[in-house]
This record gives sequence, structure tokens and C-alpha cells, in this order.
Amino acid sequence: MRTLLITGPGGSGRTTVAAATALAAAADGTRTLVLSADRTDTLGAALGVPTGAAPTRVAPNLAAWRPDAATGFRDDLAAFQERATTALDLLGAARLDPEEVTPLPGAEELALLRALRDAALAEAHDLLIVDLPATPHALALLSLPEELRRYLRRLLPPERQAARALRPVLGRLAGVPMPAEWLYETTARWDVELAAVEAVLADRDTVVRLVAEPGPAGADAVRAATLALALRGLRPDALIANRVLPEREAGSWLAGPVAQQRKALEEWGETYDVRPVPHLGRDPRGADDLAALAVPAVNASSSTVEWPVTDRLAEDGVLVWCLPLPGAARDELDLIRRGDELVVTAGQFRRIVPLPSALRRCTVDGAALRDGELRIRFAPDPDLWPRTR
Repeated sequence: MRTLLITGPGGSGRTTVAAATALAAAADGTRTLVLSADRTDTLGAALGVPTGAAPTRVAPNLAAWRPDAATGFRDDLAAFQERATTALDLLGAARLDPEEVTPLPGAEELALLRALRDAALAEAHDLLIVDLPATPHALALLSLPEELRRYLRRLLPPERQAARALRPVLGRLAGVPMPAEWLYETTARWDVELAAVEAVLADRDTVVRLVAEPGPAGADAVRAATLALALRGLRPDALIANRVLPEREAGSWLAGPVAQQRKALEEWGETYDVRPVPHLGRDPRGADDLAALAVPAVNASSSTVEWPVTDRLAEDGVLVWCLPLPGAARDELDLIRRGDELVVTAGQFRRIVPLPSALRRCTVDGAALRDGELRIRFAPDPDLWPRTR
């Protein structure tokens, strides 16, 4: 199954573009599911059919789904309290009734990730279109599975689970309560669920698409989004320039906005596959308006980007790790080596990535940013590098 992730600045019309893309794909005979986590039913308003906690049939070959974060959060809390009964009793903690619980911040994002995983595993559709939140929240959402799995591995390393049978004995010897069985089981279950979501996001059949209005604000947002996606090893397959005004308006009071759009489109065309979508003069509502947008089809190209390691041992005595970071500024880059991980900071974005196995036996020898690519030099550590005879 192909997955299309759509995001863009707030107010750029990304939900409308997602709806139009889904409707066009369904009309071509592709079994399509469009997924959104918006609290208000913006997706349903665009499609002309209310959406909710269960997939809703919108048209032939098309269903729309807006997961219910509140129900999922209450179910998870109830299950947690049931598994943690002993610990709660020891603490004298009173249990919460599901009816008195409201979702915490982030519940919508977690509900969307879970729905994305469930839709991918069900394989009931050929195309899954995900209407992600506005770009800053979408980027945090895309990084969430990887970061949560990293936290889980640090808090409860998998190797500790090998001593399950010894935990009661160790607890008595140490005089300190050992983590309960339910905690390890919950951690393992979360790790499996997060790994499934991470696999969908990293799949070569998953495509990221940006939506923005051409103009100064849109240009800044696209530049930041491109850098943040690159830091996660992703690049947009296309840039949807939404609500493009017709050139014939250049002589009216819209001359200024038209000129700004023209300049932005010319600059974007040098870097992106730009697909203009016209301004209808109104908010699109229903199948006819969405069809008039003429959004591009979903192609088969991958959004994943390789981070290759170049062997230059014979020439310079180093290995070079190449990280494409278009739009990065040299004075906004920072690198920190922490054990077998590298902390990469580019502007306001940061990612902690595990080093490839060969580079774990090396020390950082320097770095340089050239033509939008960060090249990090690694020199073999004599104490760790295999000796040659």
C-alpha cells in the first residue's frame, strides 16, 4: 500500500488538497482512505460528508476517517490502571473514572499514529492519504515513534528482560522492588506498535508532499520544512503551490499579491517539482469544487533519502558520512558525538541518530557543509579498528 503524507503551514489549505487528492485517486479506481486528526471536521466539510471515529464511505473507492482521540485515551488509561493495580494500591492512589478524563495534549497525534498503523496493517486500501497537522506539529509527529522507542530502550533496555525469572530474587537481595511484569510487557507492546508506525513512515512507498501558498511567508515555511524533513532523511515529492491567483488579475488591486506569487513560484521552480493549484475565488466545498482544483496524482517516487558513507581510507585515511541538508546554514549547524549516537542540530531542528556500524569504531575528524550536504569525516580509532596484516 502506498502512503501519502500531506503537510504545510497552518491555513495553507492542506486538508482541502488532501481531500481533492483522495477524491481524484478514487475516481481513477484506486481504493483510497484519507485520514485526518483535526478536532473540527475540516475534512468532512471539504468532502461534503461528515467524518468521524469510524471510516465513512464518501464515494466509490473512497473512505474518510477521523480517529476519536478521546475514546482511545480513555481506553489506554483504563488499561494502564488495570495493569498497575498493585502499584497504585501501594501508593494509595485513587483511580480515575474514564468519564472524568479529558485527553492530554498530544492525544490527537498519538491517535493519528495508531490509526495510520492500523490502516497500513489492514491492507484494505491501495492508497492511504494522511492529512497531517500544520508543519511544525507534523514534523514533531514524524519524529515521535523514533524518539519514544529511543526513550523506552534507555529506560528499560531489552537485555533486562532476559532476567525476568530472576527479578523476584534480585528484588529480595537488593531490597529494592524490581519493575513489575506488566511494565515490561507494556514496554514491549509499545515498542512493537511504535516500530510498526516507524516502518510505515520509513517505507519507500511512503511519500511526503508539501502544501503552501506562494509568497514570502510560504517561502519561509517551505524552506524550514524542507530542512526539517531532510534531517529525518525525507524530501517532498512535490510542492503544491495552493490558491494561485490568475495572471490576468495583474492590472487590478491584486497586482501586488500576483507579483509576489510569481516571484515565489520562480524561486521554487529551481528546487522543487512545483504543482500550481488555482484559487477558485471561494473555499472549495464538495466533489465539484475539489475536482476543479486539478491536484497532481500520487506518483511512485520515494521520499526517502540515503545517507551514504563514502570510503576514502585509501586517499585521505577517513570515512565520510554524507547527510543531505538543503537550506542548512553553516552557523546554525551543531554536531555532538555521544557514544554510538550523533546529535545533529540544524537551526531549530534536532535529531539523534545511531551511527552506522563502521563509524562506531571511528572518531569525528571534522565536518563541512557544501552545496546543501553535510559531510562528516570519521578517522578510524586504532584501538577499535580491525588491524590489517
